[in-house]
Amino acid sequence: MLQVIGTARSKDTQKAIRYLKERSLPFQFVDLGSRTLSEKEWKSILASVSDASLLVDTASVYYRKNGYEWREYNPVEELITHPELLKQPVLRNGGKVVCGWDSKAPEVPL
Repeated sequence: MLQVIGTARSKDTQKAIRYLKERSLPFQFVDLGSRTLSEKEWKSILASVSDASLLVDTASVYYRKNGYEWREYNPVEELITHPELLKQPVLRNGGKVVCGWDSKAPEVPL
């Protein structure tokens, strides 16, 4: 089953959920505001990209408020510790993972 990982407050996560509902596609929503991801889920997400820094949302308020643009950090450790930095939504289906949402050409891993 397709998982939508994000926060309920994220506009892009809301768009992804609306997109899936309009097409009657079954999905499970994982709210990062109320639950953390397991180690296996993190491994699956991190394995989908060549560089973990691509998963960091540099446009997020959390990124700017906490000065990530000015400091050196390990993206994997920071993403696991602070999932607010993750580009949202993360669409996960089996071994396929897509991070972020492009409303012009949404890519849903089916």
